[in-house]
Amino acid sequence: MADTENRAEQRELPLPVTSAASAIVINDRCVLRVEQEQSVVVVAGVVVAHFTKDDPMERAYAMVSLVERGWADQNDVARVFGVSTRTVRRCERRYEDEGMAGLGRGPGYPSGRPRGRSGERVRRLKDMGQSNRVIAHGLGISEKAVRKRLRRLGWKPPAPEQKALPLAATAPAGADPNLSASSNAPPPEPPEPASAAPAGADPNLSASSSTPAPEPSEPASSAPAGADPNLSASSSTPAPASAATTRSFDTDPMDRRFDRFLAHVGLLDDAAPLFASALRVPNAGVLLAVPSLVASGVLDVADQVYGSIGPAFYGLRTTLLTLLFMALWRIKRPEGLKEQPPHELGRVLGLDRAPEVKTVRRKLTRLSRIGGAERLGRLVAERRVASLGQTLGLLYIDGHVRVYHGKRTLPKAHVTRLRISMPATTDYWVNDQRGDPLLVVTAEANAGLTKVLPALLEDVRGIVGERRVTIVFDRGGWSPKLFQKLIAQGFDILTYRKGRVPPIPEAAFTEHKGEIDGRSVSYQLADQEVSLLKGKLVLRQVTRLSNGHQTHVITSRTDLSALEVAYRMFDRWRQENFFKYMREELLLDALVDYQIEPDDPARDVPNPAWAALDAERRAARAEISRLQAEYGEAALHNPEQQRPSMRGFKIAHAAMSKKIHEQQRRLLELEQKRAAVPRRIPVGQRTAGEVIKLSTERKHLTNVLKMIAYQAESDLFRAVAPHYKRAEDEGRTLLHAAFASSADLEVTPTELRVTLAPQSSAHRSKAIAALCDALNATATTFPGTLLVVRYAVADPGQAAPPTGG
Repeated sequence: MADTENRAEQRELPLPVTSAASAIVINDRCVLRVEQEQSVVVVAGVVVAHFTKDDPMERAYAMVSLVERGWADQNDVARVFGVSTRTVRRCERRYEDEGMAGLGRGPGYPSGRPRGRSGERVRRLKDMGQSNRVIAHGLGISEKAVRKRLRRLGWKPPAPEQKALPLAATAPAGADPNLSASSNAPPPEPPEPASAAPAGADPNLSASSSTPAPEPSEPASSAPAGADPNLSASSSTPAPASAATTRSFDTDPMDRRFDRFLAHVGLLDDAAPLFASALRVPNAGVLLAVPSLVASGVLDVADQVYGSIGPAFYGLRTTLLTLLFMALWRIKRPEGLKEQPPHELGRVLGLDRAPEVKTVRRKLTRLSRIGGAERLGRLVAERRVASLGQTLGLLYIDGHVRVYHGKRTLPKAHVTRLRISMPATTDYWVNDQRGDPLLVVTAEANAGLTKVLPALLEDVRGIVGERRVTIVFDRGGWSPKLFQKLIAQGFDILTYRKGRVPPIPEAAFTEHKGEIDGRSVSYQLADQEVSLLKGKLVLRQVTRLSNGHQTHVITSRTDLSALEVAYRMFDRWRQENFFKYMREELLLDALVDYQIEPDDPARDVPNPAWAALDAERRAARAEISRLQAEYGEAALHNPEQQRPSMRGFKIAHAAMSKKIHEQQRRLLELEQKRAAVPRRIPVGQRTAGEVIKLSTERKHLTNVLKMIAYQAESDLFRAVAPHYKRAEDEGRTLLHAAFASSADLEVTPTELRVTLAPQSSAHRSKAIAALCDALNATATTFPGTLLVVRYAVADPGQAAPPTGG
């Protein structure tokens, strides 16, 4: 009888909660069941929480329990309980800080109540060396909740003390004693209040009560009130005791509060790099470019040009390295830094945080106010020419038009790739025969190549010295008179011939084959001399025949073979490919700022009135040609049976003859009007309002830095090419992937060891490993330190140690 009653009771049990009409599924194991005023939370068939409709505290505790214990995520809980994820997070924070009492109060934090109850317990257990898993088990929460609380508290693992990183007065054997990003003066002693502080004292405390210490989140570049933003320290004179220093007095690489304090009070002009050993640092592969960037001399030259950009945590060296790394990371605008964690990028720079968008823009503005971008580019070009030596025999010169889409009235330039004239600015680039950029200048008011070449070649002469250089350019620079002057100045020319040229008989062409720069080439060529300027200038003409079309190349080089003359001329497309690559990869055409500056109002420009009259004149001539053709067509088909004489024909076509005479009189009037109008006028008479142009200094500086980044990338490309079969097609893509790779950083007293993560395939990892061996042979020190950078690639089969607690 008892068994029957038990079976009856079992049959009367409710159905599983997942099939009940009142059940709301949270996920595959959690359900919320609502019965009138009562609600129950069931996890795997076990009731874990219950609350009534009028009990918000228990309802909030149920949401927190589901998330904190890892039974459900915030999105599912918010969906089922009818709140936002932000509300769920707020409840978690209140429970973490105040316990159950925090879940039952209204909005706002009660005054006088201490914060951080459970968070402090997590911090205390973590400081005792407990792992995340042990802490979670002891508190009855998930490991994810432990990690979140530690992140909110800003907890960081203690880093080993790095006493050998700051620049010392005595350098180790073989080290360059002059290696520094600032002045040659020895670093001053730390301020007396800081040096006298007891162990464990707050490094932000200062003996001066009138100079409060900045918060860690304060911009590092902030200077004392009234400080000169253009303040720069000369690198050629000893610095006084109060001058800025690049020595670091911080011991924790991830906490640079004391250095930021020194920058705030004006005692630091650039934070010294302080690296910490770490695993899988994102984007640390960009450190592969450090040897090339150091070899370019850009940091030394910048110190010579700018000296300093004032007291700052992010000084000149740090700013330039950030901009160069951004170019290699393909962060094309400063705004792109918003998408990157500052502390991760900071590890690569040897800082606790990388500069953010507003800081980078502020530094660019300060550098542009100081000026010197043109000098910086010229000095870097001189160093590169010195490193290339006699291999620099040909220089390619071409203009790149940057289209402007703003509202300002700017001069127009013809955009070849768009086949239209648009408001634009023209930059002229000088590339070497390998296609690498060497120099860039901005043309005044889109001046043509014939006007820019003389001044541009003066800069080139100052860079390359007295060696004889061949200048390669397109038809935009065609001017026999200019050729005569350039040849007299010691330059050779190589360009296309412009204008109509009588075709050369096909019998004069012969096949020329050979191998140049490792490439097999074959052309149908004809070689002859041509006279220009009525015989005053005799040049060499090499003509190529291809599919019935003849391309004429003019040069003053008589020592080169016809095959090499044609190859070097047609290789000019390498510069066009460079422009395309820079537009797409480095956003060369980007508008850096919206600043303008006054232009010369006396500069002459084409007169639109003259152009309008000339257009009418051309239209009148075209109308006359059409009428005359029609008149002649009528005369050709004149029926002689009806009009046997010329007089009868004229009478029959008197109206057409009258139109022709009227158009001829109109043409004569238009020619007289055009003759009375000047062909060119000052731009001030043409433009309404102030004559302006876009500011050039900031754009020129970014162009120079992008050029240096491209040069470094090209150097690495040539180093990896012998070890990668598809280097011509994928070499730069391989480098891009390597720059974005994570890497393990290991710091020793003398070395910074960078171990890159394996690449996507074994042969790519092998190529990068060969590149690492070549870079290790340079024994390059990281700028601002005495640490020699050593590179390696991790073994794909080696398991990485866990990063969790």
